[in-house]
Amino acid sequence: MIVPFSNVLMLSGIVFLIGMFALLTRRNLIMMILGVEIMLNAAAIAFVGAALRWQDLEGHAVVLFIIAVAATEVSIGLALIVQTHRRTGNVDPEEVRLQEPE
Repeated sequence: MIVPFSNVLMLSGIVFLIGMFALLTRRNLIMMILGVEIMLNAAAIAFVGAALRWQDLEGHAVVLFIIAVAATEVSIGLALIVQTHRRTGNVDPEEVRLQEPE
């Protein structure tokens, strides 16, 4: 591997912290989902780095599952956000209060 494994883990940690910052500080549901996506990408970077470090393909298989989960999470999350916006007219998580259907 050309890049040292410690640098890969450092990059993964920085990307994870950026995602956590976006998740905790934003007041918009779409930005919160983006923060979760960034954190999943950080985990994928760590798994690929570990797979290359130990010459094992299991890390790559886990990354494929992470990508599948991330795509599913985005599609379901965005569908929920669109439905919430249609019902309430707002995507601020503190302002949204869903009511019982009449």
